[in-house]
Amino acid sequence: MSVAIETRGLTRRFGRHLAVDSVSMSVPDKVVYGFLGRNGAGKTTTLKMLLGLIRPTSGSARVAGIDVSRDRIGAARRVGALLEAHGFYANLTGRENLDLTRTLLGLRAGEIDRVLEVVEMVEPARRRVSDFSLGMRQRLGLARALLGAPPVLVLDEPTNGLDPDGIADMRRFLKALPDRTGATVLLSSHLLGEIEQIASHIGILHEGRLVLEGELARLKADLAPEIALRVDNVARAATVLRSHDLTLSEQDGALVAQLRRGDDHDRACAGLNRALVEAGVAVFAIGPRARSLEGIYRQVSVPDPARLKPEPV
Repeated sequence: MSVAIETRGLTRRFGRHLAVDSVSMSVPDKVVYGFLGRNGAGKTTTLKMLLGLIRPTSGSARVAGIDVSRDRIGAARRVGALLEAHGFYANLTGRENLDLTRTLLGLRAGEIDRVLEVVEMVEPARRRVSDFSLGMRQRLGLARALLGAPPVLVLDEPTNGLDPDGIADMRRFLKALPDRTGATVLLSSHLLGEIEQIASHIGILHEGRLVLEGELARLKADLAPEIALRVDNVARAATVLRSHDLTLSEQDGALVAQLRRGDDHDRACAGLNRALVEAGVAVFAIGPRARSLEGIYRQVSVPDPARLKPEPV
């Protein structure tokens, strides 16, 4: 599979602070790649280096085959970006805002209609941006990023601040982008639940380091199996489970026991249920836990996974 974005040892220091630490990532062509990490992990700094907005202290980045350090303008022409600050003129219409960018890029006038159709904003874009909801501003930002049909899109927290309906709408739109436009989408977020529903590939950044990267389905398949239990006495149950050399966590009021790779779920459930009952623990429910992106995040041993919130919509 060809690669749309590739970094090698990408590093950025701000004085003594090491914001991005030797990141080597590989984003396949025409996929949605979820770039995950808590706030402050170094995601936005990495994106800014990919966009040529700041220079790396060391290392390299190639976007759409272009070395960003050697040809920032050439790389920028191959990337559409949506960062947190939209920078629209509130007193102009959506179309007029897009026309300013179109003129700067030297694109034909019909390009505005094309991108507005993609983001389903043809009629709303006739209104002033001051009348737009946050979701409409996000869509207009995506339309601007799509001008010129760049092969790579870099989106930083595109669902940030949206209401549940807006998040669901944006999720549907982003997931379909590679098929609709042929672009590769690098999507930065700290919301596990959203990325799990959108991305086919992920990279997890922690304290500036890339701790895991790969195809989401394959990473889930490689997870050690887990069992979720609901019991009347969590402390006593935990003692019994730890005596079986199991790693435990507590999530949503249930105990979660991590088995060893290759362990059979059914036999493990039967054995643990028997051990708990013999120890005087009432077992209300026991069964395998679905493999999830949250489970992947926990098993790469990143501290405090609760701060990466799997927020349902």
